[in-house]
Amino acid sequence: MTDPVFEVDRLSDSPHVSTGSLPRRVQVADALDRTLEAVRTVRRGELSDVYPALQRVDPDLVGLAIVAANGESISVGDDAVEFTLMSVAKPFVLALVAEAIGSEVVRNAVGVNATGLAFNSIEAVERRGGSTNPMVNPGAIATTALAPGRSVEDRWAFVLGGLSRLAGRPLALDDEVLESARATNHRNRALASLLHSQGVILGDPMDAVEVYTRQSCVALDVRDMAVMGATIANGGVNPATAERVIGAAVCHDVMAVMATAGLYETSGDWLWDVGLPGKSGISGAVVALSPGKGALGAYAPPLDDAGNSVRGQLAARLLARELGLDVFATRPG
Repeated sequence: MTDPVFEVDRLSDSPHVSTGSLPRRVQVADALDRTLEAVRTVRRGELSDVYPALQRVDPDLVGLAIVAANGESISVGDDAVEFTLMSVAKPFVLALVAEAIGSEVVRNAVGVNATGLAFNSIEAVERRGGSTNPMVNPGAIATTALAPGRSVEDRWAFVLGGLSRLAGRPLALDDEVLESARATNHRNRALASLLHSQGVILGDPMDAVEVYTRQSCVALDVRDMAVMGATIANGGVNPATAERVIGAAVCHDVMAVMATAGLYETSGDWLWDVGLPGKSGISGAVVALSPGKGALGAYAPPLDDAGNSVRGQLAARLLARELGLDVFATRPG
């Protein structure tokens, strides 16, 4: 809950923001090429077994992309291979919902503090009376339940339309993965029912699960994902289309929550190693945002024990250091 003592005017953007730019295009391209070669040799991690369809992907795929705030885009490797957003949808749906109904409404209804537990933990819901975080499954389902609309289809149109605007092109569902997810998402249904029993979800909890499952199964490539990340890092203006999709204050809130729990219980290690707001998904996707500069997208399916792409994390660590993306990095004046 917010404290009135600390209320500030967030309706107008601050004139003082963290700015900067990426290095020259040739340097970014060279760094991407070298990073791709370095991470391709890594053979750690396992494919997700959460949904059967995710077991059928090629474990050797690696795609990397960087999109700058000025719209410049560079990608390497398997950059045209489509995959599903899975949990990488969470910060973007949070942005859309917060923009529609207000960040504080979402904050007070869902919570924003890290749970310190696995992404699908029931204990996280029980321990804190339903207050979790929009970057873990229960909090994300609760966030999706707040999407405007009278029906599942209304809310789905809102979510898919918003994700498409963030990507700068029409996006669509991967029907195979969606069918697989619907058949096996028992844990998410249990989480939604528990949230409903605690008054966090007020409508039909299965409607919320349906929209949540669909948003997770939206297909795109690593370049699209980097555009979406760059839109949030660019204060809500899509660098590819120049359309303002999200307000700058909401973008701040989304990146703050990504920093708290974007890589689940290993988010502290991620911030230590990479120094950026980030989000992972069990498809093998990772997006990392450098405020004012742009975003990195990585796709490499094998995951660590926390459900985060092994090679995606390594690529982000190498590129954050190489390209000066780390928001915590300083040097003497």
